[in-house]
Amino acid sequence: MSGAKQLGGGLLVAGTTSDAGKSVVTAGICRWLARQGVKVAPFKAQNMSLNSFVTREGAEIGRAQAMQAQAARVEPTALMNPVLLKPGSDRSSQVVLLGKPVGEMSARGFFGGSGPAAQPQSGAVSPGKALHGGRQEQLLGVVTDCLEQLRGTYDAVICEGAGSPAEINLRRTDIVNMGIARAARFPVVVVGDIDRGGVFASFFGTTALLSPQDQSLIAGYMVNKFRGDVSLLEPGMEMLRGLTGRATYGVLPFKHGLGIDEEDGLRVSLRGAVRESVVAPPVGEDVLRVAVCAVPLMSNFTDVDALAAEPGVVVRFVDRAEELADADLVVVPGTRGTVKALEWLRERGLADALLRRAAEGRPVLGICGGFQVLGEHIEDEVESRAGSVDGLGLLPVRIRFEREKTLERPSGTALGEAVDGYEIHHGVAEVLGGEPFLDGCRVGSVWGTHWHGSLESDGFRRAFLREVAAAAGRRFVPSPDTSFSSLREEQLDLLGDLIEEHADTGALLGLIEAGAPAGLPFLPPGAP
Repeated sequence: MSGAKQLGGGLLVAGTTSDAGKSVVTAGICRWLARQGVKVAPFKAQNMSLNSFVTREGAEIGRAQAMQAQAARVEPTALMNPVLLKPGSDRSSQVVLLGKPVGEMSARGFFGGSGPAAQPQSGAVSPGKALHGGRQEQLLGVVTDCLEQLRGTYDAVICEGAGSPAEINLRRTDIVNMGIARAARFPVVVVGDIDRGGVFASFFGTTALLSPQDQSLIAGYMVNKFRGDVSLLEPGMEMLRGLTGRATYGVLPFKHGLGIDEEDGLRVSLRGAVRESVVAPPVGEDVLRVAVCAVPLMSNFTDVDALAAEPGVVVRFVDRAEELADADLVVVPGTRGTVKALEWLRERGLADALLRRAAEGRPVLGICGGFQVLGEHIEDEVESRAGSVDGLGLLPVRIRFEREKTLERPSGTALGEAVDGYEIHHGVAEVLGGEPFLDGCRVGSVWGTHWHGSLESDGFRRAFLREVAAAAGRRFVPSPDTSFSSLREEQLDLLGDLIEEHADTGALLGLIEAGAPAGLPFLPPGAP
């Protein structure tokens, strides 16, 4: 296809369930189109995730959309994820609108119940007024405006839905599935995870629970995570077409090690690829064992992906003190609830285990909320409203929570190497001693920083791992040629390969260019 091709349309990738593979398929389509010379952008109207990213203009968006932008080979912007919900409990979330936090809101209020308006935060952007009264549907104009701006700039926009479009209790206020598809007149491909079973029933039921207007946009289906001989599936797909009048646009095989930035699953995205590799044994004589404390409301756990990408580094998440015993490095990761994480560490005996490690000179790294936990004192009237709380006292740092959120993309040096990162936090650190370490400090074998993503800087990661290995007494040697950015590109190319090799790309192009086929049949009973 010529790079001058103007598709002028888009597509919504929906799913029969959460984690059906929408993010993977969206990224794969973006990478495949970019290879064809199409200027393409990803879009997710509303995301709920504790894994977020800071764009160059200082906007906070979901990491999944930042990853999809990389798949599309474009710079991520706030337009690609205008609404981000960051859970702070089972019942409330921080609402991030156009990249800036505008308040906390209950789920009942946000999804259109009679709940309260958002509690505002200073520095809220003007669209925050749309949250008054807690009505999600009032944001539809904001997200459609963002989508139209992308459509005016790019040849095609590939949208990702959320959950399932057949969540009939939420349809009236939906702005991320059929709500945005209806507003943009985009065709919809529904992805189903066959590894869970029941995929044909899920396709049929998802369609049959939609209104006639919504059903008219459901162009067809895509099977994800299939294992075995596709010919065995073909009779079912033919029967599904007879029942629904809709085609299956691809059967994507199950692939190990397809690592992408997660929304909320507890998984290290590149770990599987490294563990399964038969060509990347440890360079030195020993491996390094990394234990990541699985604190409540853990955020940006993708920080440890770069460690897991190193040959000979084994990363696992832990929630018991005894699991720290054989770890060469313990990471206390970011969290949306610093005080809650501190209480959790103390309740489970992990805090005492961290204190023993520090006393023994064994390595500990705190990132963002984890850095705050390691400090001497926390003053929090914003996130937990707990007031004055003593930290673990492992670093000479005092934390004061501010209503204004820090959203930055810093660069610097540490351990003699260049480092890039990004910051997302309300806590402001006053560093009172120790050796400088990025924006934080180091005392002995305990390091702390607010910088997410620093370990993706290859030279710095190797230098840090050499320090860890020396402190742990391990004969571990970092690989001299591991490039995290190259590994990530390989993963994205694998996603593009899945679409190119296993999807009906001609038909997908037709949908993007011309919309859903005319005359698609209605499946009763439709929406109640």
